[in-house]
Order: sequence, then structure tokens, then C-alpha cells
Amino acid sequence: MSATAPSPPMIESNLRGLELIHRGKVRDIYKVDGHHLLIVATDRLSAFDVVLPDPIPGKGRILTRISEFWFEKTRHIVPNHLTDIPLEQVVPDPAERAQVADRSMVVKHLRALPIEAVVRGYLIGSGWRDYQETGMVCGIALPQGLQLAEKLPEPLFTPATKAKVGAHDENISYERVVELIGADLAAQVRSTALALYRFAAEYALARGIIIADTKFEFGLDEGGQLTLIDEALTPDSSRFWPVDTYRVGTSPPSFDKQFVRDYLETLSWDKRPPGPKLPPDIIERTSAKYAEALERLTAR
Repeated sequence: MSATAPSPPMIESNLRGLELIHRGKVRDIYKVDGHHLLIVATDRLSAFDVVLPDPIPGKGRILTRISEFWFEKTRHIVPNHLTDIPLEQVVPDPAERAQVADRSMVVKHLRALPIEAVVRGYLIGSGWRDYQETGMVCGIALPQGLQLAEKLPEPLFTPATKAKVGAHDENISYERVVELIGADLAAQVRSTALALYRFAAEYALARGIIIADTKFEFGLDEGGQLTLIDEALTPDSSRFWPVDTYRVGTSPPSFDKQFVRDYLETLSWDKRPPGPKLPPDIIERTSAKYAEALERLTAR
């Protein structure tokens, strides 16, 4: 199915043949067996860690395709949780399978690390606000005189906690990461996240997209091997900017949900549940931005 083909937006999946073990901000996770999960990307959209009431048509399919694309592209850097188990084997009922066929992945069930590995390549968002107040980003000192959206001298690893639905992620120090997962694993997570970002940023730049920042999640397999999990370098987990309209000193237009965040900032909303409804034109333009990101990155 085409990434832009019309289909009813999915707010929640409903697979009676599998046990639902978690419904996150965007993804529904089902238990397949003791070693595997089925991850379904819905069309839910979260902003400021609040799930909004209006889904974005096609979003889950696009997120799945982009993640699969990057998982394949980055295997030389770090293994990932994808398997080659066919969906037919996991969801044998044709009606249920049709519901999730183009928005699901059968993955290994790994022990997730309790952090988000955030990498920032440009000065934007909370990093810009932090820099204006302290001259630092998440405790990392930067040169004076940097401007909004300026490329950083080097990408920064700025880890965060993983928030529950409705709660906000919180930046943490590298020292706190060491306390949580140990010095050796913390160093491996940091170096791997930075390597993934540098590789993806260079690839995307050649296709007209600046990856301003992104976040990764990692898990450990039974042998303790670090593995990339969840999603990878999608418009939900990253800021994507078009190269041709990028200007230092201004907040660039984006291919990601920053477009929705910018709209929400114009409202008198306290960023707590419930989230406000989105106008039809914001929904339509957001859907188009996600589709364009897929097309630019993958030529699909």
C-alpha cells in the first residue's frame, strides 16, 4: 500500500488473538511469545508528552517504513530488534492482519534500558532555551554567541529519562546514566548514539533533510549485546528540517511534529491532558509533511 493512500486513521489497534501488554503514546505492543513482540504504530500523535485527540492519517504506516529503512541502513553500527518472522505467522486471522499489515513489526523482546539516548546536532528547542539562560545545553558548556538553529561544533549526547504516558521526559546528566546502567554500558550507549546520528545526518543531508536532533532507545539481549529498539530516526523521534529553507537565526519549518507543536504554542493550553483538538488544515498539512519525509529519505 502506498504511504499516502487513503485509509481510515487508526487511534487504537485491536488484536484479539494477542495479549496487549502496553499502549504507549503512539505504539501498541502485543506479546507474541516469551521472546517476541508485535509493535503496532497507530496514527496517534503526542506533543509535549500529551496524546492529542486527533490522529494523523497515514502516520503509523510512514513511521513504520522509515524505522524499517533506518534499521536496515544502520546494521553496520549496531544490531536492532527486527526479526524475519512473517506477520502471517503471528497474526493468522486475515481480518486482524489487514488491520496492522502496513504498520507493524515483529521484534525481539529485549530488556529495555531506562533512558532515552538524545543526540543534538543543532541549537533548538529546550537546548536553545537552556543555552540562553546558562550558556550550556544540559550542563555541557558551549561557545558564546551561537544563534538559534545554529549547527553545534560537535553533536551532543544529552540523555533523558523515559516518561510514562502523560508525563514529561526529564534531561539527566551523563553521571546519572552511569549510576543507572554502569560506566561501560553508558559509554557504549553514548558512542553508539553519536555514531548513529552522524551516519544518518550525513545520509539525510544529501537528500535535502537536516536532522537537527533525535532520540534513540536501546535494549540488551540475553547475551548482554546492545541493541537498537523502538523506532529509529522518524519525524516523531527527530527534528527534520528542509535544507533549502534553513536559515540560522530563525526556527526552520519542519517535516516533523514540530509543526504541530508550533501551532499548539499559539493556544492558551497548559500542556497537560487532555490535549486540544487540531483544525483539519493542521492535520492535513502534518500528514503531508510526514509523507514528504518518507519520500525524500527513501525515494518511496
